[in-house]
Parts: sequence; structure tokens; C-alpha cells
Amino acid sequence: MMLGRTGRNLFWLSRYIERAENVARLIEAGYRMALMNAQAGTSSEDLVSMMQALSVEALFFEKFEMADLRAVAQFMIFDEDNPSSIKSCLRHARTNARTERTALTTDMWESINGSWLEFIQMRPNQSSEKYLPDLLTWVKKASHQWRGALLGTVLRSEGFAYGQLGNFVERADNTARILDMKYYVLLPRATMVGGELDIQQWALILRATSAYRSYRHVYHDRFKAWNIADYLILRPEMPRSLIFCTRWVQETLDMLTSFHGGRSKAHEVADEMSAMLEGSDMDQIFRTGLHEFLTEFIGRNYALTEAIGESYGFY
Repeated sequence: MMLGRTGRNLFWLSRYIERAENVARLIEAGYRMALMNAQAGTSSEDLVSMMQALSVEALFFEKFEMADLRAVAQFMIFDEDNPSSIKSCLRHARTNARTERTALTTDMWESINGSWLEFIQMRPNQSSEKYLPDLLTWVKKASHQWRGALLGTVLRSEGFAYGQLGNFVERADNTARILDMKYYVLLPRATMVGGELDIQQWALILRATSAYRSYRHVYHDRFKAWNIADYLILRPEMPRSLIFCTRWVQETLDMLTSFHGGRSKAHEVADEMSAMLEGSDMDQIFRTGLHEFLTEFIGRNYALTEAIGESYGFY
């Protein structure tokens, strides 16, 4: 049986890499929304909404007076005081990987170590508007490279299970936060709901979750808030949806029973999350409030992280 400390490091290694990718996705969504709203003078609201979704808005305004693109990009990409910055995520991932070097394949280590060494050569001026899209694309590709190494080279062992858990727990959290970002964008201007700008912003949410083309394949119609929320919450074939991630968490926890001899508290919490999703439909979710639903899900996902740590001796 693997040491709890090793399991914890592998779990968080995958979480930090997935988080770096999803922070890049949130920055891209905020950036595109800001460009769309620049003429209306509301671009800073879109950038702030992205930080609100990540719960780092207060920390940002301790350092900066105004949320312009340069300041927000520097804070979200390079600021080591920001625990959700891409640099913080990659640094923590690489530290965990180095600590557990013998538990990784050569491809896994070279993926994260190479990405870190390449990233630290970058400078804050590369977060300017001219270079930002390419930098965010690089972050997503680095994450995909790690994921490919994990899926393609590691034994289907206890360590693999912890890596999978970290990936899907983090992905679920970030999909919920990307969706919740839309709530923050519209909160000051509720009269815009259903308008052309509203639809364009929903389309950007799809782009942020790599779901733009697949959404059109499934729904064959214009971008509608109802369908987009359904796609990212309840469609099991969508690999970044909440229900897809939760089912994978359940499956991976079941895999751990072969190493630990039975079900754990983490199973119970994951089953409750699954029941929350399986028992919902979009009528119910919009009736009670999308923001309220997502807030509850994020809270349950946090409780799942705590239950996983408790069940498998991470502490």
C-alpha cells in the first residue's frame, strides 16, 4: 500500500497542473470578454469577474489599484503571492513531482520538469495583449502533455488512481467556476440577459471549456444559456462537465477499493455529489438559481477533497 504522503503529493501534482490549465482558460475568457466590452467601458468588470470566480479578487486589489489587462495578466500568470497564479501552480506541481520522482515514469517527470524550466524563462512582458493568447495556449499544451504522459505511460496502480482523482476533482471545480464567472459578469447588468452580448459571452464560456464545436454538434442551434449550462453540468458525454468529472471520481475511488479493501468516507461524499447532479434538471437548477447551484457544488467538491485526504491518510 502506498504511503499517504506519496498519495497526497501525486493527487496535488495532478491538481496543480489541471489548475494551471484552467486558470489559463479563465484568463482567456476574461480577456475575450474584456475585448468585446471595451467600447462600452466595462472591460475591467470582465477581468474582475474572472478573479472573483477564483476567489482572488481581494488579494489583487491589495497590490493593484485598477484591473487593467496588464495588471490582471501579471497577477494571474506570474505573481507568486497569488496561490492560483499559473507560476504558483507549476512551481507546486514540479516540487511535488521532484519529491515523488521514483513514483513517476520518465515521460511524466520530463513533461513537468521541462514545462517548468521553459516557463521560468518567460518574463511578465509576455503577458501583454500582443503575446497573451500564445502564452495561454502554451500553458494548455503543457497540461495536455502531462496528461498524455500520465495516461500513456504509468501502471494502473494506486498512484495512477490518485493522479486521476486530482485531475477530475480540480476539473470539476474549475468548470463550475468558469460557469459561475458568467453570473458575476451579468450581476451588475441583469437587463442584458438574453441579449446579443449575453449570447456572445455564453459562447466564450464554451470556448473556455473547449466545448464550442462539440456544443454545436449536440444542439444544432444558436447559443442558448439553458443549453450551454445543461451541456457543462449534466451532459455525461462532455469531458469537462460536472457530471462527467463526478462519475470519473466515483470510478477511480472504486479502483482504490482493490488496494484498501473497501469503501471509504470519500465514496459517500462522491455519491452525494453524484446524487445532487443525477437528481437535477435544468428547470430545477434555473428555478433555484444557477449561482446557488454552482456554489453548493463547489462546496461539496471541497468537502470531497477533505474526505479523500482523511480516507487515504494524506495528513
